[in-house]
Amino acid sequence: MTSAPMRLGLAQMRPRNPSEEHRGASPLELFFDLVFVVAVSRASAELHHAEAEQHIASGTGAYLMILFAIWWAWMNFTWFATAFDTDDWLYRVLTIVQMSGVLVIAAGASDAMTESDFWLVTIGYAIMRLAMVAQWLRAAHGDAPLRRTALKYAIGISVVQVLWLARLALPEQGGIPVFLVLVLIEIAVPIWAESSRPTPWHPHHIAERYGLFTLILLGESILASANAIIDAAESSEHISPLIAVAVSGLVIASGMWWIYFARSHHDQFDRLRNSLVFGYAHYAIFAAAGAFSAGIEVAIDYETAATALASTEAAATLTVPVSSFILGIWLLTLRSSLTRAQNVTIPALAVLIGLSALAPQSLFLTAVAIIAIVITLEIRVSDPALA
Repeated sequence: MTSAPMRLGLAQMRPRNPSEEHRGASPLELFFDLVFVVAVSRASAELHHAEAEQHIASGTGAYLMILFAIWWAWMNFTWFATAFDTDDWLYRVLTIVQMSGVLVIAAGASDAMTESDFWLVTIGYAIMRLAMVAQWLRAAHGDAPLRRTALKYAIGISVVQVLWLARLALPEQGGIPVFLVLVLIEIAVPIWAESSRPTPWHPHHIAERYGLFTLILLGESILASANAIIDAAESSEHISPLIAVAVSGLVIASGMWWIYFARSHHDQFDRLRNSLVFGYAHYAIFAAAGAFSAGIEVAIDYETAATALASTEAAATLTVPVSSFILGIWLLTLRSSLTRAQNVTIPALAVLIGLSALAPQSLFLTAVAIIAIVITLEIRVSDPALA
């Protein structure tokens, strides 16, 4: 830690050493993630209800909008923390304020997805983002070399929050195009700010943080598999298919975990461009993981005749997210370390997982395919000609 003590028990906010040994997630960061469990769970639950009620397109769109707010706020805090974590009382208080914003988003998820009322979600998002403005202003005050970068972040975030709040006054039909424009502005802020002088980041710390958030999302699917077992225990009529859903769901979730952590990720942060690609691409990966847990819940509904979805539609709510997750990880972190044969086999199997919704027993086929992908990943080829 490079910070020095100051008045009122505060440390001067200066960048941490990016080569610091044994840098891992702090207890505050782990506590921060626990609050996001609530928001992710609410978003996935609302997606499940929308899909089960045959509102797949509108439900997915609203889910992706809410997840953007969750993901972007989490990612911005994570990258700030890897550079400026002073862990003094003000840093902790501002982090807890951000956590309160997450809970407001969770509270507004239902209205956003069922009535397209994003008022509460927007307020929660603004709370999180304006707390980050305060953090960046501290960083600007504490470190002269990075002052311009920190001020750019503070200004950019503040301006976009005003625009988000102004969006609430627009008619519903204009909301989505403006949302997409504001998303582009949001993701442009770090690119603009870092162009002055990049903030330092700790590759192992950042890789661990993304891995932990992935575990949160996959944990939702484990809970969904547990729900299948609970329902099976209470229903002798549907016990066999529900147990099959639970077992298949556990196998698929375990396979997704295996694939994500098959290779280390810290080497993805060798330069700013690669770091931005890794961070931004995880939106799709996180969205797919969260949608997968909703797909398991839909599978339970289908087996218990609690939804009017056709078999192909019900299956697609699970197989498409799993396929997207695997393709995303393959494109982002796996391709460069695999042989030609592996680079053909893995994406082919991922596409087949998505298409398995058209076949009977798609859950079983998905589980088998994901086992095949794991086996393919674990094959060590000694022949250089195959590399």
